Amino acid sequence: MRLTRAGEYGVLGTLHLAEHPDEVIMLSQIAEAEDVPESFLRKIFGQLGRAGIVTAQRGRSGGFRLAKPPEEITLLEVIKAIEGPVVLNVCILGSRQCSHVDKCPLHDVWMEAQDALMAVLDACTFAQLAQRRRALTAGKQNRG
Repeated sequence: MRLTRAGEYGVLGTLHLAEHPDEVIMLSQIAEAEDVPESFLRKIFGQLGRAGIVTAQRGRSGGFRLAKPPEEITLLEVIKAIEGPVVLNVCILGSRQCSHVDKCPLHDVWMEAQDALMAVLDACTFAQLAQRRRALTAGKQNRG
C-alpha cells in the first residue's frame, strides 16, 4: 500500500483541524498552513465531508471543522475516506481477485500483515496526532 498525495493531504488537513477542534477554519488557511494546493484540498475535503469526518460552514465566517471530536477520528478512517479500501496485496480481497489464494504460502503472511496495519491505523486518533505535533513543535522551539 502506498498513500497517494490526496491521502497525505487529507491526513494533513484533518490534522490541522484536530489541532483547532472548536474552530471553523477557512480552507485557504489550512492549505497555507499545511503547504498544500487549495484547489486539490477542496476536492479532498469534499470526500472527507461525504465520509462524515469534516463539515463545511458556509457564509461570511465559513470554513471547515471536524464533524466529531478528534478522539473519535482514526487515521484508518481518513485514509479509507480518501484512498478507498486499504489492501497490501490483491489476494487479501479473496479468490475472485487471486487465482492462487488456495495454494499460496504467502496468503497467511499477507493477511497477518494486513491485520497488523489495520490495527495500527485504527488505534491512532487525530487527538493523538495533534498532541504529537504540538510536542514536536514545542521541542523545536526549545532547541532553536
